[in-house]
Amino acid sequence: MALELLLTALGAFLGTLGFAVLVRAPKRAWIPASLIGMGAYGVFWILTTIGLSEAASIFCGSLCGSLAALVCARHMKMIGTVFLMLSIVSFVPGLGLYRCMHHLGDGATIQGANEGVRAMITIAMIVFGQGAGNFLYRSLLKR
Repeated sequence: MALELLLTALGAFLGTLGFAVLVRAPKRAWIPASLIGMGAYGVFWILTTIGLSEAASIFCGSLCGSLAALVCARHMKMIGTVFLMLSIVSFVPGLGLYRCMHHLGDGATIQGANEGVRAMITIAMIVFGQGAGNFLYRSLLKR
């Protein structure tokens, strides 16, 4: 289990770092943002492993990533959007949306709809987690 967590964390770190390079985020934000993305995905992975639902785990991971991103942005005196965007890269349901389109294209409407609903739930949990993190940061931590 420890090796699986390590490999998962490394994958989340490298994926976030690669996306930071791809979107041309400021170079000084690459490592901190990748660490935040890795931590947020680690929260998701641990909560899912202990039995929490995938949607709730994504919400919690996104919430933690949002809080860490806003604190880091303030500390580094950078715009928060850079860190917020990179903190959720590992949660984005690109494969789920692709599978939805694939099934719909093949005429498997029910399977496509199921995949689409799962992807939309993931997106909603990311948005709610980021929103809750922003609310908590502004109401509790910004002072």
